[in-house]
Amino acid sequence: MGKNTFSKGLCTTALLVTTLLSACGGSRTPPVMPTSPPPPVASTAPVAVKPTTPTAPQRPTQDPIAALIANAEMHFEAGLVELKAGRLSKARAEFDRAVGVLVESPGGARSEPRLRAEYDQLLNRIAALEATALRQGDGFSETRSEPAAIDDLLAVATFPRATTTTKSAVAEELEVAAYDLPVVSNDKVLSYVELFQGGLRNFLSEGLSRGSQYLPRIREVFKREGVPLDLAYVPLIESAFKSAALSRARAKGMWQFQLPTAKDYGLKYNWFIDERSDFEKSTEAAAKHFKMLANMFNGDWTMALASYNVGQGFVLQAIKKAKTNDYWQLSSTTKFLPRDTREYVPMIWAAIIIAKNPAQFGFEIDTKPPLAYDVVRVPDAISLSTVAEWIDSTVEVLKDLNPELRRNTTPTGEHELRVPVGAKPVLETKLAAADPATFTTFIRHTVKSGETIATIARRYKITAANLADANSLKLNAKLALGQALLVPGATAATVTSARPSTPTLTPAAPATASKPTPADPAKAVTYRVKSGDTLFAIAKQFDVTIDEIKRWNRLSGSALGIGDKLTIYRR
Repeated sequence: MGKNTFSKGLCTTALLVTTLLSACGGSRTPPVMPTSPPPPVASTAPVAVKPTTPTAPQRPTQDPIAALIANAEMHFEAGLVELKAGRLSKARAEFDRAVGVLVESPGGARSEPRLRAEYDQLLNRIAALEATALRQGDGFSETRSEPAAIDDLLAVATFPRATTTTKSAVAEELEVAAYDLPVVSNDKVLSYVELFQGGLRNFLSEGLSRGSQYLPRIREVFKREGVPLDLAYVPLIESAFKSAALSRARAKGMWQFQLPTAKDYGLKYNWFIDERSDFEKSTEAAAKHFKMLANMFNGDWTMALASYNVGQGFVLQAIKKAKTNDYWQLSSTTKFLPRDTREYVPMIWAAIIIAKNPAQFGFEIDTKPPLAYDVVRVPDAISLSTVAEWIDSTVEVLKDLNPELRRNTTPTGEHELRVPVGAKPVLETKLAAADPATFTTFIRHTVKSGETIATIARRYKITAANLADANSLKLNAKLALGQALLVPGATAATVTSARPSTPTLTPAAPATASKPTPADPAKAVTYRVKSGDTLFAIAKQFDVTIDEIKRWNRLSGSALGIGDKLTIYRR
């Protein structure tokens, strides 16, 4: 009720009460005439208005085909993310879901032009990934190397003269710093200090940052072996602390070992691993090598460093020719030592001077915490993608921790695998419960009469070079009757399924407790794999399961080769 109406009603009620009281009493007091009501006062209260229902805007009708395509693309993109992380099983699962969205749609994947176009495009993209990234990631393509820093550093042609500021900074540093090497400051060393502060500033800064995670472990090994701790900075020049560094001279790893020297110190090299890239084992080998060189040159670490670069045999010959064992005299002319060695030692001294106190030379180093990891003993060859999925990590993380692995798989037999801190119990539990088929069984070929590396390679559809490399043989090596050869890229599963050219390390599907589906020969059909086919799509087409197709055709993985024949039993 409004305020004005309420006031009028109140006044009327008062008038009636006054009249009644007058009638009942004895007094003849004339009735009081009502006064005119006061003019209405404007109200500030909101007036209740009956709301009107607004007309809702007409929503556009959702395009069901566009929604299906968007859903399929979402799963495909998720598969790419998993693939990039090295989680191959999860990548394949997402790709199968992408295809499944279209196959399971009303009317099927070819019921509408846009759907059909998306389906064909999706299959082609997945097929391309299966043929390249997925199979390469399964362990048979070699891990890529990267150029060694030493090659670029030794190619420097212009050397700046040291400024007064640089000379003063070096002089101050040499007065206060404690070195365990006979660091020398001369024009050549000062020139490199100037160069590292100028054109090579980023190189040195990035190398020191990367090396900070390895230096504590290197110093620990060198201290144990009785090697000067300042030599821990040698990898800064050799490789910029990169375990995958490979020089033009084929030296490999953080410490840039040649294969013969590496083997002298027990570093293994085969188709699976190259321990020159193992940052722990190569550091131990480097410490032993430095000790040997120092003993050879009576504790002269300058000559030991020169020998580390060019080899002790060459340096001994130079000493014999020059009739002096003073490095600076040997390097003052082009007669005795090669240019690389004449530049190498002053470069090392300059790097050590800066590395001991980077702030003195204007460097701000992004120091990393010491590398930390757990070690798990893996019983046999297993794909890194499988391990990554088990411990919720990535293949890249495992490769960074295990740079000695040349493939995306561990070697046959036992191997100590580094994993992120905290992942050890998870991996050990998974390994203990793993189906034997999870581990990769490689084919070993027994050489028969008349066989050569070339003929065996053709049989398994691999290159002769890969076969020779896998068995540490030369291409023209003569094979002995009965000799066992490892066939790279071929597993028991790929050979059994008559597909030696399609290598895969995909773990076999876990065995199920259910009984195998009866295979009625009368219902068997042969299906030839086409471009873009996946097990998911084929299973849907014939209304069977993926596991059944794998069982019928003895497949361990999901990779298919164009032209492969699959036996399918219709229901």
